Amino acid sequence: MIHSMTGYGEVQCSDDGVAYLLEVRSLNNRYFKATIKLPEHLSLFESEIEKLLRSRLNRGSVSYHLRVRDTTADAAQEINVAALKSYLQQLRAATADAVTSIDLAALLGLPGVCQPPEMHDAQREHQWKIIEGISKRAIERLLQMREVEGQALCEDLVAQCEQIRRNLAAIAERAPIVLKEYHQRLTQRANELIGEAKLQLQLDDVKREVALYAERCDINEEIARLCSHLDQFEKLCRDGREAGRKLDFLAQEMLRETNTIGSKANDARIAHHIVEVKGAIDRLKEQVQNIE
Repeated sequence: MIHSMTGYGEVQCSDDGVAYLLEVRSLNNRYFKATIKLPEHLSLFESEIEKLLRSRLNRGSVSYHLRVRDTTADAAQEINVAALKSYLQQLRAATADAVTSIDLAALLGLPGVCQPPEMHDAQREHQWKIIEGISKRAIERLLQMREVEGQALCEDLVAQCEQIRRNLAAIAERAPIVLKEYHQRLTQRANELIGEAKLQLQLDDVKREVALYAERCDINEEIARLCSHLDQFEKLCRDGREAGRKLDFLAQEMLRETNTIGSKANDARIAHHIVEVKGAIDRLKEQVQNIE
């Protein structure tokens, strides 16, 4: 079954006073594109998270946002005393001739003054185990939503294919009638002209002209190819997993065959059905952009 590229997965968990909230979203994109937002002290896991996302998601714009709330004493950042002293020396030198006060709280917000404590190997391993676990759960929930969306897309796509088939059947039924009507019109017009000129109609000439017209307007091959494309399209919808690009290609080919039928048929009723077919193919092309 095809999958949509639209999905959402959310996971919450806590570990020794640290709360984690992860949201993973995905939208349409021709390729895979990940945007990962992590707390500063967990940014070292960004490349591993992207690998994990790529291993499960092949197409789409994926947004990964992890929020962490630490209520333990370990949440306190370390003060870089050397950096703080350097800032103080510079400020005192700059304000040597003026009476001013220095706000230490403001100094703590300067770059490099407060730093998250460096994690040792055991802490990094523990953190990654938690992040990997909630990431897999969030991705699984996102994929479940993609699957549900994909089922709805499949039903709509198959319905559009059925509409195309109905119009194709009407076109195939109408095509021989068009040729017969052309034969009648040609014979009638030729008889009128010959009657006025008091000449004798050569039946072979009419047959030859009708045969040429039939060859120019023969759409059986295009109808057969379009039906074949529809068969492949529906099979991919029901059985395909990562079928978005193939479905897009088939929709383009269906439109090409439809344009050829419209240009060769030379009939108002067939032209009406061609308009209906093109409308259905446009809807196919639009929906295919949502498929992974």
